[in-house]
Amino acid sequence: MPCNEVMDLEPLALPAAAAEPRRQSVPVLAAVVPIAAGVVLWLVTGSIFSLCFAALGPLMIGASLLDGVRIRRRERRTAVDDETVAWRRAEQDLLRRHDSERRELRRTHPDAAACLQDAPLRDLQAIDEATTVVIGSGSRRSALRVTGDDGERARGFRKRAAHVKDVPITVAMGRGICLRGPAPIVAAAARALVVQLCLRHTPGQLALVGGGLETLGLDGFPHAGRTRRGAWRLAVVVGDEECADSAAQLRVCGSDDEVPEGVTTLIDCTGPNSARVRTPAGDEEVTLECLSRAQAMAIADDSVERERHAAQLPDTVALGELVLAMEAGDTGLPAVIGRTESADVVLDLVEDGPHAIVTGMTGAGKSELLVTWVASMARSHRPDEVTFVLADFKGGTAFDPLRELPHVAAVMTDLDAEDARRGVESLTAELRRREAVLAEVGARNIAEAGGRLGRLVIVVDEFAALLQEHPDLGAVFTDVAARGRALGMHLILGTQRAAGVIRDGLAANCPLRVSLRVTEAADSRLVIGSDDAAGLPGGAASRGLAFIRRPQDVAAAAVRVALTSAGDLRGIGARWPDAEAPVSPWLPPLPLRLELGDLTARHASGVGLLIGLTDEPERQRQTPLLLRPGVDRGLAVIGGSASGRTSLLRVLAEQCERSLLLAPDPEHAWDALADLLEGDAVPPQLVLCDDLDQIVASFPVEYGQVFLERMEKLVRSAAARGCTVVITTGRASGQTSRVIEALPSRMLLRMGSRMEHLAAGGDAVGYRGDRPAGRGRVGEHEVQVAWTDASAHAETTPGPVERWTPAAPVVGVIALGVRRVVERLQGAYPDHVVSPVTSVQGAATSAPLTSASGGTPAFDTSPTILVGDAESWQRQWPLWQRIRLEGEMLFLAECAGELRSFAGYRELPPYAEPHVGRAWTIRDGLAPRRVIIPELDASGR
Repeated sequence: MPCNEVMDLEPLALPAAAAEPRRQSVPVLAAVVPIAAGVVLWLVTGSIFSLCFAALGPLMIGASLLDGVRIRRRERRTAVDDETVAWRRAEQDLLRRHDSERRELRRTHPDAAACLQDAPLRDLQAIDEATTVVIGSGSRRSALRVTGDDGERARGFRKRAAHVKDVPITVAMGRGICLRGPAPIVAAAARALVVQLCLRHTPGQLALVGGGLETLGLDGFPHAGRTRRGAWRLAVVVGDEECADSAAQLRVCGSDDEVPEGVTTLIDCTGPNSARVRTPAGDEEVTLECLSRAQAMAIADDSVERERHAAQLPDTVALGELVLAMEAGDTGLPAVIGRTESADVVLDLVEDGPHAIVTGMTGAGKSELLVTWVASMARSHRPDEVTFVLADFKGGTAFDPLRELPHVAAVMTDLDAEDARRGVESLTAELRRREAVLAEVGARNIAEAGGRLGRLVIVVDEFAALLQEHPDLGAVFTDVAARGRALGMHLILGTQRAAGVIRDGLAANCPLRVSLRVTEAADSRLVIGSDDAAGLPGGAASRGLAFIRRPQDVAAAAVRVALTSAGDLRGIGARWPDAEAPVSPWLPPLPLRLELGDLTARHASGVGLLIGLTDEPERQRQTPLLLRPGVDRGLAVIGGSASGRTSLLRVLAEQCERSLLLAPDPEHAWDALADLLEGDAVPPQLVLCDDLDQIVASFPVEYGQVFLERMEKLVRSAAARGCTVVITTGRASGQTSRVIEALPSRMLLRMGSRMEHLAAGGDAVGYRGDRPAGRGRVGEHEVQVAWTDASAHAETTPGPVERWTPAAPVVGVIALGVRRVVERLQGAYPDHVVSPVTSVQGAATSAPLTSASGGTPAFDTSPTILVGDAESWQRQWPLWQRIRLEGEMLFLAECAGELRSFAGYRELPPYAEPHVGRAWTIRDGLAPRRVIIPELDASGR
């Protein structure tokens, strides 16, 4: 049986049968009340007339029953009317649903008449035995579902709804179809089937063969001409004619002829339009579609007009076979790129453009077209007349054959995203340069420039991929498209599809359109104004087959694109043997290593310190990045591990004699910063702080906060102090962000992730995970930091080199681990009596610290060092108070908290690293001084 398709339709609900109205109950209670009331009144009043009220009860019962009958009749009539309306609505809905299903089936399976009325979308899938053909119209099971009542009327409705009439009946082509019956009828039916197939499939998909074509008047179809490679062959034969070499046959026989072997569908014509179809699945009655000979020939003529270009193109063309497209005095860029049946096709990017769009799906031959177009222009024009910039964003190999042409100035690929971005951005600078040249000679366009400028053609393969990686670069191409005509800059943009890729502003300046095979009809219409490119067959037959539409063309013209061989390219190169290498529109990329000496030799200015070289592709220049000590407030350098932060500081220190380096050691950094803010000496011109975040992390929390506050104060007052601050850090978040924000400029080196880059103030475009060491970004530009092997000679604040010497006869020491400290101090100061404070007797505690004659301690004849922890000194508080007033206090760095409670000093003392022999000494009420006692260094340093 013909194949059925299941259509998803909402179920149709049938109306329910009208329900019988419910009988009204007898109002017994309402009748009893008047009777009871009448009897009560008679008993009370004794009046016989009171019994009249009792008669109201039976009257009310009778009236109520009569009213109930009337209401039931009315409800019954209403229910019947509603049921009638519901069934009428269901019948109308059934007709509407069947009409909708019929239209959908005719759209999905168009016969010849439907194909003529509305040209079908040609399926690019190759024809095979499973391809269906509409053999007529008939009845088939409907996809409509019916739910609801199950009465007799509903069963009849379901029976009518189960089948939809006058719908296309399809069968698979199989090995062939045989039509038997009276000659005029079967001939007319056969014509309808062949016309249907020709309208649905291109000559590249379907080829008609056999002697029956001429007999039936079907030989005028382009499908009956030269057989295309890869086309499915259908033999049209009459009678017992031998079947030509074909995949299937359409045979027309008499009523009594035998069915040939291999035929899978038999159509017996029983009347002018009626027939019985027999397939392995069963028999079915259908109504045939018929066409006269004159109708078929008229349709064939229209089909030839539609298919004439594609049907007559050569299978292959070589570039060497085409005639040079060059005339004397020609100021355009004519290039022959292919051939029709009888003529070469010439495209002039100047006259037909100035810009072009080329579309084509993968495998359609888009790259071959671009290579041929470039090669043809290079063959016809000198390198000083035209140069090319080639951009390949689909793997980097499409333009490899063109690299050796003397006309090719540069090739960019998606294999190096950064170079590709530089190249596209440089096109803006090329626009400015050309405008300057035209202004210099007083010309309005390149044609009036007297040969000062050659034309530049930018060819992009996979423009969509370029925009996907660098969406912001679309504005550059729009700018070139808008201003390129007068400046001699031309675009050839290749993409798989134009819809959603090439914006209106860009497309409006690209009137030259070329489309190879595309998958969507909308893409074909957008580019060439018709569906022709979407109707091209698939496979090798359509590779290199294109439709071209120039601004002056009424319709797109088909062309077979020429293929360019290696020999063709060698010949083009030999044609211009003395040509100079064209100048690239952009400078070479920044070097991975930039020696400071080389940079100084090329860009010595004497107005500042050289940091590195800035790449400005949009201006076609690379300029030095300078830092002016004492003038600029400073610079923040942010980067990950091994990104070149320290190297940058080394370069600056090498060039500035008056520089100060805040070393990573926290004590050094603390002292240096304190001297800068509080000292009276002339500040250095350049203050360098390496790894600010690590320095802050090495401090306790309270010291870290104070250090950052002081650093921020230094940065904000740098101009007034006549110094410049350069800070490096691994990240710009957290506590260090305040200091970073205070600096006017920042350089972003390589970051560990995009999120860190964005958090540091960079933009998504500027992130590069593979940025080499020493390569950074300042604003919108890449910078290569200079390199020097010389060690930094910036000054650093000396560390805590002052060894502690007792400065009073009696010294009170607060420490942890009293016994160990006592033992170490005894060895370090043998001329002193070192003992725990717990060993001091009460009398000595209350005695004066010095004798009456002065200079001799009351404890002994030798100077004394008393050591104790906080608890021990609390028990000897009177002694501690006398030491505080007359002696010397020494706090080991591990006892920073006790400095406040025992010395009454509220400010932070100079930072001292614990457990490495550091301590604070206080005497005569002065501020604490940091000292070192090497013998107490627990780290062994």
